[in-house]
Amino acid sequence: MVVQIARDAFYYVLLVSGPLLLLSLVVGLGIAIFQAATSISEQTLTYVPKLLVTFVVTLLVLPFMIRNLKTFTIALFSMIPTLK
Repeated sequence: MVVQIARDAFYYVLLVSGPLLLLSLVVGLGIAIFQAATSISEQTLTYVPKLLVTFVVTLLVLPFMIRNLKTFTIALFSMIPTLK
């Protein structure tokens, strides 16, 4: 029972945070390639685009995230009566 709950928790963490992390990684990689191609060595150049992309993607993916977290929470609460 505990292993199943932990496995589901890791699954939902990856499912909810995956799109944000993946797009942040892609934006960071694109900016790194741009910096290497243009010889710009500004360290803070990646922060603003990553923040903007993360904010926009969070707004777009928020219903999906809430739906999955709600499903996981309902499943947890439905397991409470079966615990001994």
